Amino acid sequence: MHVKICGITRLEDAELAASLGAWAIGFILWPGSKRHVDPAVAAGIARVMRRKVELVGVFVNQPLDEIAGLVDAIGLTHVQLHGDEGPSFCAAVSQRTGAKVIKAGRIIHAYDLREMDRYHTDFHLLDTGTADGTYGGTGKTWDWSLVARRKSSIPFLLAGGLNPDNVADAIAQARPWGVDVSSGVETSPGVKDHAKVEALFAAVEGAHVGS
Repeated sequence: MHVKICGITRLEDAELAASLGAWAIGFILWPGSKRHVDPAVAAGIARVMRRKVELVGVFVNQPLDEIAGLVDAIGLTHVQLHGDEGPSFCAAVSQRTGAKVIKAGRIIHAYDLREMDRYHTDFHLLDTGTADGTYGGTGKTWDWSLVARRKSSIPFLLAGGLNPDNVADAIAQARPWGVDVSSGVETSPGVKDHAKVEALFAAVEGAHVGS
């Protein structure tokens, strides 16, 4: 099971995630997030972590030039588009940057999963949708049983309110390619609780072995 620990702002948290076998770490590069990390800080962490984990930059409705500039400056391997970007914009990001693209969808109804079929990106990320349209980081789960109606063959990461206590159930129900966790292993936004991170990986490993 591939694990992405998102909302990284500190090197020690990135190093812990990598030591436990994380597939990727995520930097929130959208200034509107309470987990936003300064690009210079992200670049410093990336220099140490390169070739140990995948480096994902998370963007929300930001211009292509800005995204491309940060991919180069930080050395990102993946771009996660977590806003209202359309399929053509996702394709342009891939072509311009050479990074793999993760398109996030905010899931409330089965219709939202069908909408994701329009996106032929490298990965999908299925997150919790809210009535007010919050762009992730809600700490709330969604109805994982809806995944049974998903038609796409694109690998997907399950996100939204995952923590050490529910991640095994989430994996059993949704059977994702990977899981994406942020608030569920934090002491405060952008600061990871190392005991919770370790407990999360233990729970994921248990779920993986039992599946």
